[in-house]
Amino acid sequence: MYYYPYTNMLEQCYMMQQQANSRIRVLHAVPNAPAVDVYANDNLIVKNLAYKETSPYLPVPSGNYNIKVYPTGETKNPVIDSSVYVPANSIYTIAAIGELPDISLYPIQEPISPNNTGMACVRFIHLSPNAPPVDIKLPDGTIVFSNVPYKSIACYTCVPAGTYTFRVSPAGTDNVVLTVPDVRLNANTLYTIYPVGLVGDEPALEALLVTEPR
Repeated sequence: MYYYPYTNMLEQCYMMQQQANSRIRVLHAVPNAPAVDVYANDNLIVKNLAYKETSPYLPVPSGNYNIKVYPTGETKNPVIDSSVYVPANSIYTIAAIGELPDISLYPIQEPISPNNTGMACVRFIHLSPNAPPVDIKLPDGTIVFSNVPYKSIACYTCVPAGTYTFRVSPAGTDNVVLTVPDVRLNANTLYTIYPVGLVGDEPALEALLVTEPR
C-alpha cells in the first residue's frame, strides 16, 4: 500500500477546504409532498426533510450538481431530477416549490457578508403556489413590500430591531389573507419571510421566518 507523505496530505486537505468555498441548504416548500431525501450527484445530502423544514448549511465546491429528490426511503422515480449550478464563494437556499406533480427547484441566493448595519434586515420571497401577487403591510397600513408575485424576491428592508406584525393582502387590496404576528427581529441579523401553503386549501397559507446566519 502506498502512503502519501504527510506534507502532501496536508496540502490535499487544504485544497479540499479551499474548494468547498460555497454553502447550500434545502428548503421543503411543497405543501402536498411528503418528507423527502435529497441527493446531489447521487450522494445523499439531506435525509427525511419534512414540509416547512430547512436543512443545515452544507459546504460544497462550486460547480454543476444533479439534484434528485425522492420521497424518504425511496431511490427510484425521483419527484425532482434537475441541475443546479453553485458559483464559487456563494451561499444558496435551494427550495423545492410548487405542487405535486408539477414541482421544481428554485435556487435563492443569500448574502455572503454579515449584516453590520445595527438593524434587522428582512426580505420576502413568495413561495405559495396558488396565491396571487401580494402586498405586505404593517398594521398601520405602511407597505413594506409591494406587488410580490409567486417566485419573486422582494429585496431586503432594514428596520430597527423589535417585534413586528406583518399583514399579507392580494396586491392593491386591503383584504388580509394572512397575519404574521409578533415577529421578533434582532439587530445585525438577516431574515427571509417565506409564505408557503395554499390559499383556501390545506395545508393553509402561513409564513416561515428563516434566519440567514453569517
